Amino acid sequence: MVAVPVVLTRPRRPSPRASAPDETGRPGDPLVDRFGRVHRDLRISLTDRCSLRCTYCMPEQGNEWLARTSILTLDEIERVARVAAASGVTTFRLTGGEPLLRPDIVEVVRRLAAIRTPGGARIDLAMTTNGIRLAELLGPLQAAGLRRLNISIDTLDRDRFRALTRRDRLHDVLDGIAAAAASDLRPLKLNAVAMRGVNDDHLVELVEFALAHDAQLRFIEQMPLDAGHTWNRASMVTRSEILDALGARWTLTPVPGRGGAPAEKWALDGGPATVGVIASVTAPFCGQCDRLRLTADGQLRNCLFSTGEYDLLPVLRGTDAGAAADAGAEVDAGIAADARTGAAVDAVLRACVAGKLPGHAIDDPSFLQPARGMNAIGG
Repeated sequence: MVAVPVVLTRPRRPSPRASAPDETGRPGDPLVDRFGRVHRDLRISLTDRCSLRCTYCMPEQGNEWLARTSILTLDEIERVARVAAASGVTTFRLTGGEPLLRPDIVEVVRRLAAIRTPGGARIDLAMTTNGIRLAELLGPLQAAGLRRLNISIDTLDRDRFRALTRRDRLHDVLDGIAAAAASDLRPLKLNAVAMRGVNDDHLVELVEFALAHDAQLRFIEQMPLDAGHTWNRASMVTRSEILDALGARWTLTPVPGRGGAPAEKWALDGGPATVGVIASVTAPFCGQCDRLRLTADGQLRNCLFSTGEYDLLPVLRGTDAGAAADAGAEVDAGIAADARTGAAVDAVLRACVAGKLPGHAIDDPSFLQPARGMNAIGG
């Protein structure tokens, strides 16, 4: 059995042990957890650094950044992605922090876009960004193989933007959105965290802005993922409140066929335009979750709110002596080492999936906010 290193942080309950290989599957088998959820989506964080300091994400100063030596290299990211794709993952989403801050971002996209599923299909390669560098990088990213974009925009008011993000960069974000709207990357999605006293009075305006840019607005309930642990449920604008505000302007009709998507969608006045709501707090969708997360420093997470992580660095960097058995002296040493690493990465992936809980339990009195902030987990 492959040894799987597991690092746990502030667990609210003992983490389930990895099942035996015959229970979790073998390389190439689908990544299925104990509750029958098949995992097809890998969120890949490229950095914990960001060009903004949004109040719901991180403090303006005093942030403790990940050590540069712990950040996954391009080769390591590609290694994990290829193993995941071989076992049924069909979507990679690049996140951060802010992924466009990574100097080799275009090459990251090019490498991942070249990966194919076992059946030869292209990977669906998406990115979530704050848009600040998007106008200058969109052309190279699209040429490298980027297929979809989500851009964060919480307010269209310059003063509110500056107060919320602690940076006067709204013009750069709007330039990035304009560039994306002029491209053929579709669907184009704009993400907005709904916040009481910040933007709850112009939710309709945000949707109208998205429609003018041939984009879908997706409202997100504010989640307990800020690095300062200052989240207050009372200040959160709920799914119900969002729908009430939009329902005063449009007739909302639920769109069926959500599947594992995080956003519920509603058609506006019969469509085709739609709006989405991601209600992780008041209407969790854990039962259909098909996502895993890879942090910038090589930790696998099976839930956004998990207090446990599965460490890939030892197997990727050859520091785990028990990562795999000797492949045999007759096999070229380089090929053998590559095979051992691939098998070890697959084992950690399967242990992570096997340890996934049925839900995040935000409403449970025992719930503990993850030690990491959203910027270090990856969106």
